[in-house]
Amino acid sequence: MAKRILLPLDRSDVAEAVVPLVGDLARGAGATVRLLHVAPIPGNVVSQEGRVVALADQEMERLETEGLEYLQAIGARLGLAAECVVRFGADSEEILREAEAWGADLVTMSTAGKSGLKRMVMGSVAEQVFRRAHVPVLLYHPGPASG
Repeated sequence: MAKRILLPLDRSDVAEAVVPLVGDLARGAGATVRLLHVAPIPGNVVSQEGRVVALADQEMERLETEGLEYLQAIGARLGLAAECVVRFGADSEEILREAEAWGADLVTMSTAGKSGLKRMVMGSVAEQVFRRAHVPVLLYHPGPASG
């Protein structure tokens, strides 16, 4: 039975579709849930006139604050206390790194179920995590009304 569930979220309806399932699973198992949002590493923000209006570290702080607020709102929907963390970098790499560093014994993710050329070109974060994780990965494919 999973005791440490990692739930990566990217602000999409598809990703959030698994939230009720994770809430039920965590309550049933008495598990701890960690919500993770991965943001791209920001650079300086430059105005149209070419002036720097925010340095990269200021932008990172802003993105982290927004990410934590987003995750806390999702945590409220879970119906249980959840840990919230924001990391910066490539999605799949940071999800895998967080799962290992935190000691997750289950990673739960929604997948849009794309196939064909779009999947070949863009790749699938869920698929990369599934193939490379050292712990079980639960992939949830919501119905068409969810995404």
